[in-house]
Amino acid sequence: MRKIETQMIAAVNQSIDWKSANTRVEYIAENDTSKVYLHDNHIATIGDNFMEIFDGGWQTTTTKSRLNSLINAFCNAPTDGVFQKQHQWYIRDNNVTRDFVNGYIFA
Repeated sequence: MRKIETQMIAAVNQSIDWKSANTRVEYIAENDTSKVYLHDNHIATIGDNFMEIFDGGWQTTTTKSRLNSLINAFCNAPTDGVFQKQHQWYIRDNNVTRDFVNGYIFA
């Protein structure tokens, strides 16, 4: 995991605002969630018992890396993730593979 991803996860865990280079975490106190942005594009919302993911309009290696870091920290790392096969993105949730859709919620 990259250093920036470790810092991003720490900010979510601590419920604080944080920014470094192209990645930003914004804590929303009203609903106790954290929103994660990459290049100012919303890629994830994390709450107490869910995580909603987006590609931010860019299905890049960096977007996938940030999402997988968050999934590993806040979901079930061995069975959940985002991956690419033949230029197509997919979501794995409890070892079930689905087409990637923006707004997918890991509960």
